[in-house]
Amino acid sequence: MEQAHGRLVELADLARPLARVFADEGFSLYAVGGSVRDALLGEPRREDFEIDFTTNARPDDVARLMARVCTTLWEQGRAFGTLGGVIRSNGVKAEVTTFRSEAYVDHSRKPAVEWGDSLEVDLSRRDFTINALALDVIALADETPGVQTLFDYHHGFVDLFERRLRTPTDPVRLFQDDPLRMLRAARFAARFDLSIDESLEAAATAMAESLTKVSVERIRGELDLLLLTTRPSIGLDFIVRTGLADQFVPELPRLQLEQDPIHQHKDVLKHTWAVVDKTSPNLTLRLAALFHDIGKPNTRAISDEGVTFRFHEIVGAKLTRKRMTALKYPQAMIDDVRTLVELHLRFHTYKMGWSDRAVRRYVRDAGHLLNELNELTRCDATTRNLRKAATFAKRMDELEIRIEEVRANEDLSRLRPALDGVAVMALLQIPPGPVVGRALDFLMEIRLDEGEIDPVDAAQRLSAWWAEQGQT
Repeated sequence: MEQAHGRLVELADLARPLARVFADEGFSLYAVGGSVRDALLGEPRREDFEIDFTTNARPDDVARLMARVCTTLWEQGRAFGTLGGVIRSNGVKAEVTTFRSEAYVDHSRKPAVEWGDSLEVDLSRRDFTINALALDVIALADETPGVQTLFDYHHGFVDLFERRLRTPTDPVRLFQDDPLRMLRAARFAARFDLSIDESLEAAATAMAESLTKVSVERIRGELDLLLLTTRPSIGLDFIVRTGLADQFVPELPRLQLEQDPIHQHKDVLKHTWAVVDKTSPNLTLRLAALFHDIGKPNTRAISDEGVTFRFHEIVGAKLTRKRMTALKYPQAMIDDVRTLVELHLRFHTYKMGWSDRAVRRYVRDAGHLLNELNELTRCDATTRNLRKAATFAKRMDELEIRIEEVRANEDLSRLRPALDGVAVMALLQIPPGPVVGRALDFLMEIRLDEGEIDPVDAAQRLSAWWAEQGQT
């Protein structure tokens, strides 16, 4: 407890310049939300560290007071009572929001927002009890004896240390205010390994369809944050259980494939969760892990040999592109994740050993995603059979050794034909067009088969190939 108090004092010290100007004019100032929660937990400061504050000062006063101690001031949220700035003396980002109270109008799902004067009412609006903690930075910075500095009206402190996620008030009303809070529940549960309160989950299940009112960009942002937590599977399982996933990634619930009593196979959904958790917190890699098997429901077949999912990686790559496009991911990220999904089984096609040609083709197709592809392939092995796991790991080790052996003799980062398109057109005396592409493909096959060859040798072989095509 003493360590927690020390971290709260440190937080108050960072807020001291702001606290001083608010106190001088008789206003209150409380640090709220993530900065207080993380200080109590002893969480290291993130790169995007920021302190959120709440106050009884109105927006005009907040802007005036912040301007005295902040180098910059941004007012995009002023209509909602929020102003931001960077404290001049220590470079800390700060956002200050005026107390708010909400009055819900009958038959309306949108609250009427009004400025308030009560810290308790303001905290009751917060999404979860662990975020409804407030620290009086003025009193703590002044070290006033006998004055309460930490305010916890909804038992968030206990919830935080008992690893429980609850809402401070009726979850239905809070989710009506902003349906995205249901996805935030998934993220916080995953980030802090929290059990989710039954009433919260029941409300999310009942209101899952309301998520469609939220913009795709905000949904995608929450999904990204969830995937970058320590154990995304906790939140991912929550969004599938509640039906939230049906609203923006309907492919995930479909991975709960019906188990055939005779030709049994792994639970694809649980396997997916395991793969996501095993991968490094790299967004491209985590997305590829999330989508790597989404082609299985469309390719599932049962034969005498058991359950098969032939070409599920090809189908999955197409579904990945479709889903990520709908979620408005950047095209470059879509291309990278699609490529990883399409190639995640490539390793298994080389059961007879890795020839130089096989290594070159694997490296060429993976491109800049080679490390990510290798990691995804390793993480995709979730068998509990120790012998199988050891055999697979050994084969992956052999592949990476072979890549380094070939790389030692040639530049695998430049797997290109010995001649470029301009040289091909000059040699064959042809204009731009499909024939140039065919010629480059011919040269590329030589590169993959034999490694680097001399441009003169390449020109001779290309001329011979061109003659065989019936050209002179």
